[in-house]
Amino acid sequence: MASSDDAGRPLVDQSVLDRLRVELDEDEGYSTVFVGNFIGYLPVRIDRLRLALTTGDLDGAVDAILSLKTSSQMVGAERLACLALTLERSIREESQSTDPSVALPRLAATHLKPISHCIRQTVHRLESQRSAGASR
Repeated sequence: MASSDDAGRPLVDQSVLDRLRVELDEDEGYSTVFVGNFIGYLPVRIDRLRLALTTGDLDGAVDAILSLKTSSQMVGAERLACLALTLERSIREESQSTDPSVALPRLAATHLKPISHCIRQTVHRLESQRSAGASR
């Protein structure tokens, strides 16, 4: 389920990537490696999240969604970070009032498809930007 404000967010905030390049001293290519690591680790992050949600593992779900949210924020993947924040809030709220073994699989059914779709779009955008940067 997408929050009402995530559609207005950019897939990737270029200013975050620009700041990352400056902070990581782009002469050495560290930001390219950093973004590459983010992209490469996304399948692991989404698999961890899917497993935790579908098995009702509250601690694992919180850890997995925080990992996805934080890493997304660090590379400027604003829309993905917003979706992760929305799911994080839902996990915390639902687990207060409903047994996690019931609530978390229900949240998986609602949130994983939009998050996976956004991940594909985000990876495509980041790879396009990385390729464009390499050709400069």
